[in-house]
Amino acid sequence: MGNRSWQGIIWAIVTIALLLSMMTPFIIFTVSFLMVPVLMLYVKSSTKRFVIMYVLSLLIVYALTGLHGMFLLSVSLFFLPPVLVMGNLYKRKAAARTVITSGTVTLLAESLLSLVIGYLLGFDPISKFKQFMSDYVTTTMPPGLRELLPNDHDWYVNLMVQVIPLYLILFALFYAFVSHGITRWFLNKSGEGIPGLRPMRERMLPKSFVWIYLIAFVLDLFIDPASNSLIATLLMNLLPILVLAFAIQALCFLFYIAHANKWKPILPIVAIVILCFMPPFLFIYSLLGVFDVAFPIRERFKKNL
Repeated sequence: MGNRSWQGIIWAIVTIALLLSMMTPFIIFTVSFLMVPVLMLYVKSSTKRFVIMYVLSLLIVYALTGLHGMFLLSVSLFFLPPVLVMGNLYKRKAAARTVITSGTVTLLAESLLSLVIGYLLGFDPISKFKQFMSDYVTTTMPPGLRELLPNDHDWYVNLMVQVIPLYLILFALFYAFVSHGITRWFLNKSGEGIPGLRPMRERMLPKSFVWIYLIAFVLDLFIDPASNSLIATLLMNLLPILVLAFAIQALCFLFYIAHANKWKPILPIVAIVILCFMPPFLFIYSLLGVFDVAFPIRERFKKNL
């Protein structure tokens, strides 16, 4: 019990430090890990102790930052529901996929609820974002980068607004994955035994994703990207997600090849490095991922070994 008490105090201090870091240049490095110490505090403490330690952490942050504390508190409270959802699943030793999916869905639901509440209170977040992007393109964006944009800057601004759902989905996925990966590592180091995701070589998207990808790709050939129609907006948000999903599937296939041949994972690692420095390869990778899911190439590969 004493050990758990000290762990709770340590993670409460880390929570305070991360929130305070948001007022410093270190925010670039620390903003991605805001959920981790709160998750650790929740899993390693009883409900009563968690409430006490968490509330004290927020009060200390508010006392140290004054008016800015309200913003920091609102950020922390925004991440509290996914912390509770993921934390309860950790306590039940749920599968990693369930934890990440639940965390992602919770963050998405919160984001959408925040937009709805903003509208109800007379604040239009979409319009504010559009104005921010317009001002950025007109005044702040470096001239060299601005020259790469189409002459119609309004088209670019409208595009950025149309892909807001994509931003929200990637935001939720990013925080769920990062928080799970780091929290699971700390929990396992403390003896919790939290399940992890299956090895990449064993992962396979459902075959239905192939049909969704093909339909979306064909529709995209006939839809004007400058259109503000519902289908165009849907494709703008759906296609990047599908391309990314199948690109990751391609990496899974490369990990499988390396494992089946008992090679060191040099091939998939090189592929990841190439993808990091040459993002246009994402589409090529996605095609390999489509073939991996659509055709039994792994079975044929096994027969040739």
